[in-house]
Parts: sequence; C-alpha cells; structure tokens
Amino acid sequence: MVMHAARPMAMAQLAAAYTLHRQDEAADPDAFLAAHGPGCRAVVTNGHTPLTEVQLAHLPDLEIVACASAGFESIDLPALSARGIALTNTSAALHDDVADTALMLTLAARRQLIAAHAYVRSGDWGRKGMYPLLSALHGKRAGIAGLGNIGQAIARRLVPLGLEIGYTARSRKPVDYAFHPQIRDLAAWADILVLVVPGGAATRGMVDRAVLEALGPQGTLVNVARGSVVDEAALIAALRDGTLGSAGLDVYLNEPQPDPALTALPNVTLYPHHASGTVETRDAMAQLVVDNLAAHFAGRPLPTPVAPAPKTGG
Repeated sequence: MVMHAARPMAMAQLAAAYTLHRQDEAADPDAFLAAHGPGCRAVVTNGHTPLTEVQLAHLPDLEIVACASAGFESIDLPALSARGIALTNTSAALHDDVADTALMLTLAARRQLIAAHAYVRSGDWGRKGMYPLLSALHGKRAGIAGLGNIGQAIARRLVPLGLEIGYTARSRKPVDYAFHPQIRDLAAWADILVLVVPGGAATRGMVDRAVLEALGPQGTLVNVARGSVVDEAALIAALRDGTLGSAGLDVYLNEPQPDPALTALPNVTLYPHHASGTVETRDAMAQLVVDNLAAHFAGRPLPTPVAPAPKTGG
C-alpha cells in the first residue's frame, strides 16, 4: 500500500518487485484503503502522512511500514508495536545535509545574512556607511538538544569553527562535550541552541518562554527538528521584545503556511523545511525504503529499523 510515494527511481524498483496499491492517487483514500488493505503486507509512506490505529484496522496482513523520512510522529507506533509490525525510517541517509543546514542557519542568523544582503541591495551601504559590527562565532558555546547521528554531525561541523559544545539528551553519550540534563540549563549555558530532537508528544513545547529567556538577548535558536518542539507564540514574543536575539528556522508549527507574525520579524532567518532537500539525499532516503522492504521479505535484518521486526520475513 503506497500512502505517500517515494522518489521516481525508488518507485520504479518497487513497481518491478511488488504489486502496488496507490492510495496516494485515490480519489477516496479511505474507501481505497478499506477495499485494498486486506492482503497488503507492507506500507510505503512518510512521517507527515497519518497512519492511525483506525487505518491499521484495514490492514490485517500488514508486516512492515517503510517510512521515507526521518520523523514518524504521524504514525501510531504503539499500534504497530502491539501487532508486531516493523517500522523503518531514513534518518541514516540525511544527517549530513541536515547538519549542513543547521550550520548554514547558525551562520546566517548570527551574521545577519538576510539583513546584510538587503543592506547592500538597497544601496544603504553606500548611503549610510559600514554595516553595524556583529559578534564573532569563534569562542561561543553551542548547545545541541538531541545528540543522535544528526546532532553529532552538527557538532563535528561546529567544533572546527571554534565553538564549545554542550548537549542534552535522554542519557549521557560517550563524547567529550558538556552534558546538561535539562534543556533550560543547556540554554542558560549556550549562546546558540540547536534543536534536533524528534517531534511528538514527548517533546511538544519543550522550548518554552523559560528556555528562551535562559538563552537570552544575545542568543540564537536554530531549529532543524520539528516546529512542535517550540512554543511558537513564546518564540514570536521573545524575538519581538528582545528576550531572544535571533533564530534560524527550518521548521514551523504550521507548515507550509507559518505564522506571518513569525515570518515578518527582522531577526529570524527562514528556510522551507528543506534541510534534507538535495537530490542525492532524497534519492538515498527513497532507496532505504526499497532496501528495507527487500530485506524484510528476504528474511534479512532491516537496514534502518525503528521498531523491532518480526523474526522472519514473508
């Protein structure tokens, strides 16, 4: 069952190997699922397309869900686990591009790239003189919330720039960076706070007014995680009143139409949830969907499991 299509090259491989039921192209997706769900052993989807317990009831023979994104908060993981249905994702393919984007947003926000670009383009440089002096990146502290593969890739990019790294995570990691058990403590320590935690109920609103106040008027928030991780109303207020210095955002609470009160602010750098948006990475993510399904049906270990697979494939 295809609930969200993968990249063309991957779809061609899937079409050659399996019978595809294209719910993503159906005029009535619910009726299509009810009619074609029985007998389907696999689902291809992404983390933004809901897969609920109600929908799963129409898939009695389901064995595996191959998610073509890193995030999977729209998929009912407890319902999958209760039935022993495997879930895979593609985070292993995208950490470099997401880390590059976090670095780009950090530099752009801290050095006011958007405002400085406008300063040159408008002619203000010639009329008003030199752009105001800013603060160097070297010697600052970068706090990373979530030190998984992506978080560690971000740290590897920031260290050569002369930043000291701290982090918060569910548990200590075998790294030399400073560990802060609470995100508020990390924000108080840091000049730059980079968010790479998963979305979902457990992290909803974890960056609230108190965290933003701790980060402070010279601080920068960079979010390449999920918009839900930040209390967006508090972020808008903090950027507006100077409680927070700046932000670099790839994700928003309401996508693809983020709050105009946020996007109009002069001290926010915006990117359209496109951190993994390169041809190479998106193709690699889609290939992982193909590879996970092939491994499952061959009875081999899954390349990128999120939830445990049944012991044997079909």
